[in-house]
Amino acid sequence: MRLTTNTQVSVDGVMEGNGAQNQNRSGFERGGWARPLFDDEALTFVGAFYQRADAFLFGRRTYDLFAGYWGAFDDPEDHIRHSLNAKPKYVASTTLTDPRWANTTVLSGDLTAAIGELKAKPGGELQVHGSGSLTRWLLEHDLVDEMNLLVVPVVVGQGARLFPDSGPDLALDLVESRAFPKGITLQVYRPAGRPQYAD
Repeated sequence: MRLTTNTQVSVDGVMEGNGAQNQNRSGFERGGWARPLFDDEALTFVGAFYQRADAFLFGRRTYDLFAGYWGAFDDPEDHIRHSLNAKPKYVASTTLTDPRWANTTVLSGDLTAAIGELKAKPGGELQVHGSGSLTRWLLEHDLVDEMNLLVVPVVVGQGARLFPDSGPDLALDLVESRAFPKGITLQVYRPAGRPQYAD
């Protein structure tokens, strides 16, 4: 399977609290910044993206958020909800022992080897949604095949960002770009080693 990430970020790189005010327990007060800008075309794209997944990989925090909301019930008419409930889910965690969301497997121990085994399985996509810490770790370990960034035209001004102030450097090849009616843009990248720097 090909490992793809899907992240909604503001123009200033914030990914925290994109969906709703009450998603976060950290006192972040600017949640819900992405949802007003998702028009029908952007929502259709997101639904189709979830449908093409063969399996999902989560960090623990995003897994808990998704399990509580999307895992509460299934609805075959809701493409995102049905995909998440019907397909295998993997969560990287050293503390989760009894996952309650059906079709969930906990990955602990040698995470690099476990994800390598998942990627070696036949199929299309192993998708990561949100899961900022996990996404950064996957990039650092050269496990990401493709990054999908949905850039929302808003500057949030605070909150957890996808990339920290200091971290590894990475060159990216742009393989697709498109804009949606309310200004959200999709940028699809493939990691391409380290950047080149001018003398």
